[in-house]
Amino acid sequence: MDRIALTGLRARGRHGVYESERVQGQDFLVDVVLELDLAPAAASDDVADTVHYGELAGRLVGVVAGEPVNLIETLADRLLAVCLADPRVAAATVTVHKPQAPIPHEFADVAVTLRRERSVSERSAAAGPDRPDAPTYVGARRGGPGRPEGGAPRANPKAEP
Repeated sequence: MDRIALTGLRARGRHGVYESERVQGQDFLVDVVLELDLAPAAASDDVADTVHYGELAGRLVGVVAGEPVNLIETLADRLLAVCLADPRVAAATVTVHKPQAPIPHEFADVAVTLRRERSVSERSAAAGPDRPDAPTYVGARRGGPGRPEGGAPRANPKAEP
């Protein structure tokens, strides 16, 4: 799998369990590694065939600067959701650094790293119906046969090997 890395993205947020962290805020640093197939982008030389890292950075900063959470574990999970929103991303790793954490001792950094990857069936579904590795779906209407309540298609079990 190919990779796109965005490191040292700095944004101000109000995350933490202490009131002072919520009131004063602090800087957070975010590192992201996306795993995806970059061959289509390399062949076409078109940004539409890859993850636009400038746009991704803007969405990540929006999460860090947005609704406060107590734990950087929760923040990292929200950032992962942003990374995995693009169906071309097979896996993502997010590290959230909190260098100004309220620790009464000298330290260089506190960081949490989370990694998530799509299952094989999710990657196949993201491949699209015109690809030979895409699954076969049954049912055509939202909430109809072959689709759960939320409307997302389910793979046809007869089509699975």
